[in-house]
Amino acid sequence: MFAGENGPQEDPRLKAISDAIRVVPHFPKPGIMFQDITTLLLDHKAFKDTVDIFVDRYRDMGVSVVAGVEARGFMFGPSIALAIGAKFVPLRKPRKLPGEKIFEAYELEYGTDCLEMHIGAVKPGERAIVIDDLVATGGTLSAAIRLLERVGAEVVECACVIGLPEVKGHHRLNGKPLYILVEPRQ
Repeated sequence: MFAGENGPQEDPRLKAISDAIRVVPHFPKPGIMFQDITTLLLDHKAFKDTVDIFVDRYRDMGVSVVAGVEARGFMFGPSIALAIGAKFVPLRKPRKLPGEKIFEAYELEYGTDCLEMHIGAVKPGERAIVIDDLVATGGTLSAAIRLLERVGAEVVECACVIGLPEVKGHHRLNGKPLYILVEPRQ
């Protein structure tokens, strides 16, 4: 579901958020229109509005875990978690977490990758959301859902700042809702 399904007039903050995201053509390879959220982070108002929209959505949903996908989910997740009274759990790439952890491998267009989480970070029955900056195919979010569900969490929803209008990967999200703020810019 897109936050602005009825257009930016529904919430004028969405246009400002979209405008604050820089598009870098042909990065990291030819044909890719990279959606660079670092410029969004430089715009205090747009960054705050982004976090506020997510906070407004999740404040009263009984969420106790905000799971952020490395690395860009780390930029939004902690602020959301603090504002709604939840804990932030980082879902990291391999070999970045010390101590005992579990992992979930997933397929990419060009190979495989993996997410790891500390054992004990999430308890059975906790309600979680997964946050990242962008969803394209849904592979990373699907791995995050599987990881959280393996320890008994209830994944309430996945949330991304940017998502393709057709979000080809939404069917790979194990039936979990997907909430997106804006579409990619060209």
